[in-house]
Amino acid sequence: MLFMRPGQPHEPVAVPQVMLAPGEVLVEAEFATVCGSDVHTVLGHRSEATPLVLGHEAVGRVTALGTDAPLALDGTPVQIGDRVVWSVAVHCGACDRCRRGLPQKCRTLRKYGHERIGQGWELTGGFATHVHLRAGTAILRVPEELPAKVLAPASCGIATAWAALAAAERTVRFDGATVLITGGGLIGLAAAAMASERGAHVVVSDPEPGRRALAAQFGADAVIDPVMGEPAAADPRYGAVDVVIEASGAPRALVTGIESAGVGAAVVLVGSVFPSDPVALSPERVVRRQLSISGVHNYTPADLVGAVDFLARAWQRFSFESLVGECFALGELDAALVRAARRREVRVGVDPRAS
Repeated sequence: MLFMRPGQPHEPVAVPQVMLAPGEVLVEAEFATVCGSDVHTVLGHRSEATPLVLGHEAVGRVTALGTDAPLALDGTPVQIGDRVVWSVAVHCGACDRCRRGLPQKCRTLRKYGHERIGQGWELTGGFATHVHLRAGTAILRVPEELPAKVLAPASCGIATAWAALAAAERTVRFDGATVLITGGGLIGLAAAAMASERGAHVVVSDPEPGRRALAAQFGADAVIDPVMGEPAAADPRYGAVDVVIEASGAPRALVTGIESAGVGAAVVLVGSVFPSDPVALSPERVVRRQLSISGVHNYTPADLVGAVDFLARAWQRFSFESLVGECFALGELDAALVRAARRREVRVGVDPRAS
């Protein structure tokens, strides 16, 4: 389904032949979900080179391989028939950033669902019957028993949540820590569940009652309505906030998080992926409280592995499948995007195999 410009319906386009270069893979899409960035692009709030195929949260099955089959993340060659998820980013593995452990910031980075189509790479996104995976894509085999609704969002928000916890864990142990998460979308909910599993006391702040109710189901010990002016600090029983994960992108939420952070706390920014107003920062507060402030954008292949391993053991405990609400056939993609823009559920599904 080809996206041309905001306000114009998607166009169904047939790709009669796919030529796979060495190390490339063709995947038949099983299921996809709509990310907020897809909605922002369609509404014109995010600029992308067009035409393109949107969608970067998907699960599928390998149907064809180029020569020199790539290695999956477990170190064994990808095979036809493998059920897989894949990273949002294609990286070279050789530039200075890749060598530093930042493949998500590769000098020649390309991202599924964000690239203008071109000759030889038309199937660039998840809103299609098939996806053409380029060499340099992290590919992960996934269990057959895990529902597609659980797996599809793993390659975006859930892996990013894992990366956020990994960033915080460089400074703070989660067992017994108090964690404040601002934003109850997919990243915030996944981070809450992951932190809870690691023994943390979790507080989630979100202005939407529905998201606060979900947070309670995803490991939050307490929830906060920031609109009502409730204090951002956690339950007094738990003491000062040790970890802040800012997953909303709201400047005020960032300020609140830093103000709530206790001595030695880790503050991780995840949600600020679009331009916003600057925020005031007190250098003295950072210094005297010895705060560690870091940013996380996308994730590494290891984070994708960690996220899927987490889902495999915890998807039923935290009901990740329920986060995907209404589902649409691929030909109904425009209706799916309209539905997603209404934010009635955390994720809307797209089934490429449905008629």
